[in-house]
Formats: sequence, structure tokens, C-alpha cells
Amino acid sequence: MLRPHPTVLRRLVDEYESLSAAEGAPGSVASARARDLAYTLCVSTGTRDVGHALEAAHRWLATAPAARATVVAGPRSATAPRTAPLIE
Repeated sequence: MLRPHPTVLRRLVDEYESLSAAEGAPGSVASARARDLAYTLCVSTGTRDVGHALEAAHRWLATAPAARATVVAGPRSATAPRTAPLIE
């Protein structure tokens, strides 16, 4: 099974857990963003329950290699310096 990049997985877990804490007890998160994050965590970990997804994510993150300075791809402005050659 493919696993998400640890940086991406960490971001998903952190955002879900902060929303969950802000909205109440685990499992009672109701916002659309929290539901989207729960779904993405489940798909990313191959589970069907967000609790199991979080357990799997924490296990994977605990065994992931030390984080390197990794930039997660996102929109880039035309003036932003390139840090690596663009492969087309």
C-alpha cells in the first residue's frame, strides 16, 4: 500500500486534531473541513474510521525518517525563486 508523505500526513493530522479540539470531543467534529480531513485521513491510511486513521497515522509518523526541509507543492508565483530544476 502506498503511504502519504510524512509532511503531508503530519499536516492532515495536526489540522484535524486542532479542529476536533476546537469543536468538542473526538468523533463529534461536524464542520465540513473536519469531515473532509477525516475522509482524507481514512483514504490515506486505508481505514474506514477516523479514530483508526489517526492511530495508523501516528504509528506511521513515529517510524517515519526524520523530517527534512521538504516543501509541499502548492501555488507558486512567477517571481518565486526555484530551488530545484523544473522537470517537464
